[in-house]
Amino acid sequence: MNTTTSTLAAPRRFNTGRWITWGGFALLLIVAPLIWGSGLGLTVLSQMGIAIIACLSYNMLLGQGGMLSFGHAVYTGLGSFMAIHALNRVTEGAMHMPVSLIPLVGGVAGLGFAVLFGYVTTRKSGTTFAMITLGLGELVFALSLMIPEFFGGEGGVSGDRMAGEPFMGITFGPQRQVYYLIALYTFVCVAAMYAFTRTPLGRMLNAVRDNPERVEFVGYDTQKVRYLAFIIAGFFAGISGGLGALNFEIVTAEVVGAARSGAYLLFTFLGGATFFFGPIIGGVLMVLALILLSELTKAWLLYLGLIFLFMVMYAPGGIASLIMMNVRVAAHGRLRELGGSYLALIASAVVMLLGVAAIIEMVYHLQLSTTLGDELNFLGLTLHARGWASWLGALALAFGGFGLFEWTRRGFARRWGAIQEDIENQIKQREAL
Repeated sequence: MNTTTSTLAAPRRFNTGRWITWGGFALLLIVAPLIWGSGLGLTVLSQMGIAIIACLSYNMLLGQGGMLSFGHAVYTGLGSFMAIHALNRVTEGAMHMPVSLIPLVGGVAGLGFAVLFGYVTTRKSGTTFAMITLGLGELVFALSLMIPEFFGGEGGVSGDRMAGEPFMGITFGPQRQVYYLIALYTFVCVAAMYAFTRTPLGRMLNAVRDNPERVEFVGYDTQKVRYLAFIIAGFFAGISGGLGALNFEIVTAEVVGAARSGAYLLFTFLGGATFFFGPIIGGVLMVLALILLSELTKAWLLYLGLIFLFMVMYAPGGIASLIMMNVRVAAHGRLRELGGSYLALIASAVVMLLGVAAIIEMVYHLQLSTTLGDELNFLGLTLHARGWASWLGALALAFGGFGLFEWTRRGFARRWGAIQEDIENQIKQREAL
């Protein structure tokens, strides 16, 4: 009896790995602007924080609940509009609120609209749910153009984040101050959304995703579980939108458009919807693609489509799944055996991508830049868009690289399968003991 009591009263073990992970994440948010302190760097970092919250909130629906939504931008976008209107009321003196709390206005707005729209959308699941969210998204976007008094028409609604009295010298005028506010919200929201996954509701949401019939059999209402998760996701999506309103000081109808919803879906999938940290990777990639890749080439949307196709074919679990599979192999001391295969895969993929990229750039040059002649600069090389030599070289790289990639991939797949089989046998032997 005493032994049982002492066992029950024993404190939980200190989880060193979890504290190191969260401490490292907080430290990264703090020191990032010290490393990338330029204006562009601070802008990119700020948008990364906003995108991380948005993608994680979307993954509450997709990855954790199995709800494919095509209208998540409705909640981030409406949160942005409510936040920018609240900011303007603060500027006019009609409302007294610290600017640092404006994102919470967006969160409450996102929650409210999720309560309203979610009651309709979550009554169905699967394809029907996806189609309803798509319809609601298009409806809200159409309303944004029909009600200029609230949405500002094509010009949008602008504001001034330097409203109110400075607090301890903080005016939110400099981008660095805005970044640290976004970083604080990012850390708190990421921690809160991770905590949600450990709650009974979060566990039940996973069960609804995996086997809704069994959940109903044990007495739970699957629609109510989806509805509650939808509301919570809407709250965090609204916070992301409110932070975006502060960061850009302008909100346009584009923030509720289908393109924004599609971006959340695309990059959450690329990051890895089955792992909590996958959408974090997706949010970072989203900003890099929309800001940096779009500046490097006019064909950036085509490249995104090709990357998405490539990931669906070869890594449907996203980048996070690739990381975790290799972590598993490394934990069993077998990662070194794959070093040569990885180098061969990377080299063949680079050759293939160089050829494909050269073809794409020449096609775009012929279609959009004919007045500049047939010459274009591609990675330091001069290509002639109307010259047969450039086309033959690009095609040779593309098809030759693809052949090498397939050959090395098949050899890698055989070696990978053998290693995985050995690992499974080791695990079974340990369990037998």
